[in-house]
Amino acid sequence: MTTPWPAIDGIAYGGDYNPDQWPRAVWDEDVALMRRAGVNLVSVGIFSWGKLEPSPGRFDFAWLDEILDLLHGNGIAVDLGTPTAAPPAWFFADHPDSRVITRDGTVMGFGSRGMVSHSSPAYRDAIVRVAGALAERYADHPAVVLWHIHNEYGTPVSEDYSRHSVTAWRSWLRARYGTLDQLNELWGTAVWGQTYHSWEHIGAPAAAPSVVNPTMRLDWARFTDHQLRECFSLERDAIRRHATQPVTTNFMANQHWGTDLWEWAKLVDVVADDHYLTAADREAHIGLAIAADLSRSVAGGKPWMLMEHSTSAVNWQPRNVAKRPGEMARNSLTHVARGADAVMFFQWRAARYGQEKFHSAMLPHAGVDSRVFREVVDLGATLQRIDAVRGSRVEAEVAVLCDFESFWAQDLEWRPSEDLDYRQQLRAYYERLWRDNVTVDFALPSHDLSRYRLVVIPSQYLLRADDAANLTRYVEAGGTLLVSYFSAVVDEYDAVHRGGFLAPLEPALGVWVEEFLPLREGDSMTVVTGDGASLAADMWAEDLVVTGADVVATYEDGPAAGKPAITRHRHGAGHAWYVSTRLDADALRQVMRRVYDDAGLAPAALPDGVEVVARRGAGETFTVAVNHTDQAVDLPFPGTDLVTGHDTGGSLRLAGGAVAVVRADDPDRSIPEH
Repeated sequence: MTTPWPAIDGIAYGGDYNPDQWPRAVWDEDVALMRRAGVNLVSVGIFSWGKLEPSPGRFDFAWLDEILDLLHGNGIAVDLGTPTAAPPAWFFADHPDSRVITRDGTVMGFGSRGMVSHSSPAYRDAIVRVAGALAERYADHPAVVLWHIHNEYGTPVSEDYSRHSVTAWRSWLRARYGTLDQLNELWGTAVWGQTYHSWEHIGAPAAAPSVVNPTMRLDWARFTDHQLRECFSLERDAIRRHATQPVTTNFMANQHWGTDLWEWAKLVDVVADDHYLTAADREAHIGLAIAADLSRSVAGGKPWMLMEHSTSAVNWQPRNVAKRPGEMARNSLTHVARGADAVMFFQWRAARYGQEKFHSAMLPHAGVDSRVFREVVDLGATLQRIDAVRGSRVEAEVAVLCDFESFWAQDLEWRPSEDLDYRQQLRAYYERLWRDNVTVDFALPSHDLSRYRLVVIPSQYLLRADDAANLTRYVEAGGTLLVSYFSAVVDEYDAVHRGGFLAPLEPALGVWVEEFLPLREGDSMTVVTGDGASLAADMWAEDLVVTGADVVATYEDGPAAGKPAITRHRHGAGHAWYVSTRLDADALRQVMRRVYDDAGLAPAALPDGVEVVARRGAGETFTVAVNHTDQAVDLPFPGTDLVTGHDTGGSLRLAGGAVAVVRADDPDRSIPEH
């Protein structure tokens, strides 16, 4: 029977540790410095397959025995990894047919990581063998509190077009469709003469002279994710034959979207995420908040783990910008604010060799007499002071829909405009909510949404009929729904809905779309609201047919000049809004004010650049305030700041770049259930 959280005292703090990359003499220094920094958890063995199994079936555990004993003796727990993201050289030599083949036919070679076919029988046998051997040996080791399977599934490659994948693909399609007649109908193979009369004639959707059937491509994305999840489950089951500790793997929320995290979250005991700032984004802390909220949401509101982030710069972006003083702590505590009960890094000691030698670490190349290490020690002390937040929950009254399958479908070729970008839309709407200090959960259109006052759909290109009915019922029952353009266009087979664009949501929205009107590159428009406000819009317009909604704003110019741009419809006890063009976060301010009124929301008026999130437990509220500006601000938060130990006296003075965690009694509160 697995436990819901690893057996760790305090907020988990540490990072990936690769002792096999260092001489034995370094280990004692590492452990002593970990204790100095307050580290209580490290991930070990994630890339150690070649050292653990130097030849097929022959294992060398001596070095791992020694380091686990050393860590345990110093009070440091271990998240023990299975090394299956980096098969050893002998595997590639023995099984050349297991190499990944890309869509254009390139065979991926050895010398990197993650480059094996997820459908290869030899690979699947090997991962079960190594995971089982590790679990059999270390199931009862007192250091091991968590199992870490693989590493960042889907990166650096997820799709594989090898013969092993094609064989598995045909079996997957048979299970999904049953008959070729059904597949031909739902794939629309009559278009361009693609009708299949034999399962053996169905290949992978590899590169072709023109665009490949989009339904086939969408199913291929589903199949790829399914194959990766099968590999995870094989390892998990091999571990559970021997061990009872919880099992996880590290997601990449808001960074890698090739895996459906809603499905993956069902497989793990604890949701864990890796998050790295996008250096080119001057407000990357907003993307960080998206990743944290998404991680918490797929975890069902339960505490989750920040498994990796960086102390400073990474090494793999075009320009690897170093974090400024205090930024690491702000990043870390923002994750905690949004539900994380663990703060982990890649990695403990900076590597001297290899591809990641320029990646920052808890112990940098500059050593202990460095700003980064001093901040690492300070952060460890801070996490100990705020330990009381563990187990508390974040509550949200607003949901933003985030559907990976819809993203996969929308991201294919030959859409009405190449500028359609779901992630840009998500960022714009989330940023507006973030700037208005509205905490959000993410959700799927199939979820029970009744607890939310407002549901925002940045774009839901693919919408099943049942999910449209669910959203309509949500509005009828009194909810407020905000839908953005290019939504409810196709069903789960990428076929345009009967009745046309937006048809499944027409009862709730009171509008449907007659025609899409994308703009030329660089063109823009003005949208004018009923009270005379002018909003800048670009990229996209739609020719709306109003069947019951009130027109809130019209196009002043552009291809839809004089026609409705934004509508509001009363349906049942609720309201549904539709925005048919692209507005940035600033323009959305005008729209959201009225939407908040319909939803009965009153966002807190706080200084720009100040992020505030509350976590609530049994009888206590923890308000985490993060100041992303250089200027001190005064905030009306009574209680005790756990970071400094000071009573706020009813008003918190928060310095520029600082973070506070204010604890206040809340006797009517208990830990919310999700």
